[in-house]
Amino acid sequence: MAQHIAQKLRLTSALLGTVSRKDLAAAFRHVNPKTSFDLGRADKWLQGRAQPRELGVYDDWSKLLGLEQPGAWIAQSDLPGFTAAICARHGIDRTELERRAGAQFEASSGHEERGLGLALAGTYACYSHALSPYYRGQLIRGSLSIEAGPGAHGLTAAYREVLPTGQLLVGGLVTPTKRGLYTLLKEPGGDAHFFLCLFPQSRPGSVLGGYMCGGAIIGPEPQPSLTRILIVRLRDPAPEAWGGYLPPNGSIADDLASLGVTIEQPEVIDRQLAQFLVSDSKDGGASQIPPAEFRAILDLFDRHWLRHSG
Repeated sequence: MAQHIAQKLRLTSALLGTVSRKDLAAAFRHVNPKTSFDLGRADKWLQGRAQPRELGVYDDWSKLLGLEQPGAWIAQSDLPGFTAAICARHGIDRTELERRAGAQFEASSGHEERGLGLALAGTYACYSHALSPYYRGQLIRGSLSIEAGPGAHGLTAAYREVLPTGQLLVGGLVTPTKRGLYTLLKEPGGDAHFFLCLFPQSRPGSVLGGYMCGGAIIGPEPQPSLTRILIVRLRDPAPEAWGGYLPPNGSIADDLASLGVTIEQPEVIDRQLAQFLVSDSKDGGASQIPPAEFRAILDLFDRHWLRHSG
């Protein structure tokens, strides 16, 4: 399965010194005049919205970089392994290559992905159902920060929960695509993992929503778990002590107000948000959130954000 294609293409472009998509496409044509790498599709590949489906593109890519590995390896390798291989092959320092790639990325002021990254960057309050069987039925609060990462690494996310057993912190890369927003969050030095699968971000980006999947942290056994999650943008970061389990019958609207997000008709807000967070798949099929349900939440928070902007 292909991964990190956008970042790998940026690193390749930086290595070759190509300053535009046209130059990069010409480099591919130089090794294969009949290459399937073309400008139209390159736009989507560099934005992370799609990836090459034809193996021939990856074979041409391997020839272009002068690698001993086949094209399939380029598609499937992780980003650190790919970076190390091309740096070793061409005798360039990894930090310098990432600096070049980052500089090229910054220079593309009209680049759609960069604009999306800036729009996503910020701090958020998260609400989801507790995964622990000891807190069944309660909501848990977490804080999420998204930042534009250095070099060729795009966006990074850090998610924090304040648990009775101590603070949990996980982080990882964010992958925005046309059909969704994804991030795999890992605990540094630990084994906690969470995966976020969210609706694609839209402007002004007041709220994100979707699913969080992971294992219960507090419990007698590691149960694979799935919950809906609502991620509300904050104008100021939440206090470090904020978070943990929302008290039974606690108000999400009141909790958001304590963080500076005060919305009219809190009782209506609580009812609407609670309904969104309720588990689904009552018919025994796949768990899926109807877009209209999230759109109603999005409309609510977007209107509030725009009224209070500036």
